[in-house]
Amino acid sequence: MKHRIVVLGAGYAGAFAAGSLARRLSSADVEITVVNAVPDFVERMRLHQLATGQDLAVRGLADVFAGTGVRLCLARVTGVDPACRTVAVTGEDGDRELAYDTLVYALGSSAARHDVPGVAEYAFDVAGLSSALRLRERLARLDGGGTVLVVGEGLTGIETATELAESRPDLSVALAARGELGAWLSPKARRHLRRAFDRLGVTVHEHTGIEAVEPTRAIASGGAAIPADVTVWSAGFAVHPIAAAGGLAVAGTGQIVVDRTMRSVSHPDVYAAGDCAYAIGDNGRPLPMSCASAGFTTMQATAAIIARLTGTEVPTIGLKYHGNHISLGRRDAIFQMVDGDVRSKSWYLGGRIAARLKAGVLKGAGFGIAHPTFGRPKRKRRLAAAAGAPDRIGARAAA
Repeated sequence: MKHRIVVLGAGYAGAFAAGSLARRLSSADVEITVVNAVPDFVERMRLHQLATGQDLAVRGLADVFAGTGVRLCLARVTGVDPACRTVAVTGEDGDRELAYDTLVYALGSSAARHDVPGVAEYAFDVAGLSSALRLRERLARLDGGGTVLVVGEGLTGIETATELAESRPDLSVALAARGELGAWLSPKARRHLRRAFDRLGVTVHEHTGIEAVEPTRAIASGGAAIPADVTVWSAGFAVHPIAAAGGLAVAGTGQIVVDRTMRSVSHPDVYAAGDCAYAIGDNGRPLPMSCASAGFTTMQATAAIIARLTGTEVPTIGLKYHGNHISLGRRDAIFQMVDGDVRSKSWYLGGRIAARLKAGVLKGAGFGIAHPTFGRPKRKRRLAAAAGAPDRIGARAAA
């Protein structure tokens, strides 16, 4: 009987994991199934562009995995039972269960509402395809002179506010920040960011927490009202409670607690990658929810799975966060390097060069997903007779 690998989610982490496993493991020994709720790969890093009216390339997952041996199951995950090694899903065929021998949990995250009144009813976000399309439709109906408030001074909030201001100069765009705008950036990068906001006409409300969202305004701490025909909520991310409900060990964030190889500390047949993994980086701190972290954790998880199944030494992949890359519309960006303690270095790259670099990163990520067999080895690995028995962790990086 073949070893059954089930991958939950086909975002950056899940799609890359499935393609990498199919590329390097023999189909004579393994059966790989990817479960995803929608038929297309969603470029989450571009959803703020989609929301502002830009069109993105559509990559059907059936086409992506054609010829790889990966099975695509279009369904929504409703539960996991790590004790029985099954996953409950619901789709066009109704409710059913999928059995697995190894599970890759990569369901990502969604917008964190923080129990703020009115967010669920009136706010929009760009954390998922359906929500980004909902925002796109609302903005298309918004007449010139309308007001848009972006809540959150993180990367998503900054990118969304600047993209909106550049794409819709007829709108009045503002951003509400709990602290100082770009406080984590180096002084020079912070000045670059402020110049970009001034150039695009984005109003910044610093040291302003939002305590309620209403249909045409947001209520700040202290009671002040900020006009907002549209409120875009970008105040962090949260993971789905499915993992916790299934009995997997999770952190306070709900993320699956994993060891250095991205394997669940409570259930060794489960690996987590991307935003849903509570992984400790090389600096001793939890990795942030980001595309970069998704890349590191996915490479480590797939390398560990392959090594354990083929009876070889488990390699270690570097888990070092190098910096933040922030788009400021289509023609401007900031690339801020950080040190080992995630403190901004004095050097940064900005302007059109940084924008082209960011575009290249996005294009490269999309190409990697769309071509899962690119650079595949000439000979795929066969499973060891006693798969999973060796568990030596080496210091070398995976090839």
